[in-house]
Amino acid sequence: MDILRLALLSLAALIAIILGISFLFEANAPTEDNAPSPALASFAPDEPLRETRQKIEAQIAAEAPDYARFFDRLKSVLPTEYDAILDRFAKQSLEGADMSNVDSLLSDAVRDVRLSNGILAAKADSAALSHIFDMQLKMMQALAARDARLCVDFLYGGASEAFFEFSAQNRRLVSGMAIAGLEAISSGRRNKIERQPPNDADFNELESALKAQGLNQAEIAAILDGKTPDPPIADERMCAVGQTYLKTLAALPEPIRLRIYGLAVELMARS
Repeated sequence: MDILRLALLSLAALIAIILGISFLFEANAPTEDNAPSPALASFAPDEPLRETRQKIEAQIAAEAPDYARFFDRLKSVLPTEYDAILDRFAKQSLEGADMSNVDSLLSDAVRDVRLSNGILAAKADSAALSHIFDMQLKMMQALAARDARLCVDFLYGGASEAFFEFSAQNRRLVSGMAIAGLEAISSGRRNKIERQPPNDADFNELESALKAQGLNQAEIAAILDGKTPDPPIADERMCAVGQTYLKTLAALPEPIRLRIYGLAVELMARS
């Protein structure tokens, strides 16, 4: 099996959900200068910590109700992780870090959950696992309607100021993707479904289906192998190719589709 193809298939599925949202707001991620010191990370007075945490929770609820939906669901599904994440936010704030960017708070929370529990999403039932990729397609369609370049950036996990701006203006969509990943984690914890990885025959089936949808070999290589075609594919076309890829993947026989979905999610959780 072509390991490079598997890795790049995962990248083609990289979305701002619980398994990969951090790239959306990378420019706002904490740096070494504002990261909490080891001493403060391990200790903060109970009362100031509690009050600061409450302020952050109130800030999220007031400024980004759509993000509050994610945090409420996180508190229900993974209460221990929720407490740890909010305590960390409060400790960073007490040390003097700027915690006013709610988009960055969501990004950080999703990244933490991805690293600690993301692997469970690969064990989710069909509906929960498929919904992750349904949300990917919705994101690509929204981006395509605004800017084909942003659509292509999203497809390959790129980031730009324009992309950050789009995400901040579409918080319901972003939170919907985050919640989809969280629900898949919850399903995976309950169901613990073990799937075999996709094999060469599965990828051959996908490639044949893509050709049947009108993609040529250069476009297929670009979407599955990350190869740069010469001449380059125009952004509008590449954006359309990405959407066709997700639609075609969703139409594959369920056993093949779920094996590919599961592998893509597992690779993202381990990245």
